[in-house]
Amino acid sequence: MRRVDTADLLPGMITAEDVYNYNNQLILPKGLILNDQTITKLTFYSIIQVKVEDESVETATSSAPYELSYSERIRTSPEFIKFRSEFTTDVDNFRHAINDVVQKGSPLDVDKLMNYTLNILDLSATTNLFDMLHSMREYDDATYVHCMNVALICNIFARWLRLGEEDTRLATISGLLHDIGKTKIPETIIKKPGKLTDQEYDIVKTHPQVGYDILKSSNLDPRILDAVLMHHERCDGSGYPQGLKGEQISSFAKIVAIADVYDAMTSARIYRGPLCPFKAIALFESEGLNKYDPGYIMTFLENVVNTYLLNEVRLSNGFRGTVVYINRDRLSAPTIKTDHGFIDLSLHPDITIEALL
Repeated sequence: MRRVDTADLLPGMITAEDVYNYNNQLILPKGLILNDQTITKLTFYSIIQVKVEDESVETATSSAPYELSYSERIRTSPEFIKFRSEFTTDVDNFRHAINDVVQKGSPLDVDKLMNYTLNILDLSATTNLFDMLHSMREYDDATYVHCMNVALICNIFARWLRLGEEDTRLATISGLLHDIGKTKIPETIIKKPGKLTDQEYDIVKTHPQVGYDILKSSNLDPRILDAVLMHHERCDGSGYPQGLKGEQISSFAKIVAIADVYDAMTSARIYRGPLCPFKAIALFESEGLNKYDPGYIMTFLENVVNTYLLNEVRLSNGFRGTVVYINRDRLSAPTIKTDHGFIDLSLHPDITIEALL
């Protein structure tokens, strides 16, 4: 076997190992005979080098067009390209606005911040927002990007909860401002590529109170301030900073808490790639039903899983397929249509969804 630059690959070469992107998504399997289309796919995913077998085979040039996956179609669509541009611009504007508040003591212009979020939402009106966000996972997910993601998710979540227009607005702003306290945490801790020490974690746990202190003199709705202070509280009392339980936690804090954790799990981190959304949903099902308000968490999970209906996925057994049916009793284990037939994952606990394709 030998390692070859993608630019030097030729049709007929045979992959010597599975090829994954940095998100741990399978791009090409081991033993595949490369052709023009599969080499183009490697370039599309920015794969720099590939291990190939020493021997090659002659291949006929195929005129059949390469069929893009669902995610590839999203990423190459004009809608996504425009969404990515607007998202990047609005996050940058949001960063500057928050830095002026935190570092210069400038007044907080909530309407301006809200407009940044609405600009992005307007561009996702005709396309599934979660498809767009999932396609953005390869991009920087620093505090400001995370806050914008959480604001967008809170806006959709509030609509799933059938909240009124003003409450939806407040939930969105709560998501946008929830982690403002992290701007005061040293970057060496925030961006540490490994497990935090107990002392470092104690510092991170101060960010809800720090954020509350930054914003308390602003003319904000008290429910937004509560969301900033309480978004790490949990209904079973296991959260921080006050160890509140159940009804002691504000409703907007409960909404932000779920959106915050979902985005954190499905985003890339320095030390790992993003979790597959179905793995995140499975974690909520197994560990979250006591920690989050039951009405809120079930509304979120039942709706978010539907956003991935008809997505193409890779299973832990190596099969690829399409999500065709959601099992209400086990949301993280839908039915998958594959070339080998239908697989009801709720009946096969040994098979899981490893990645969206």
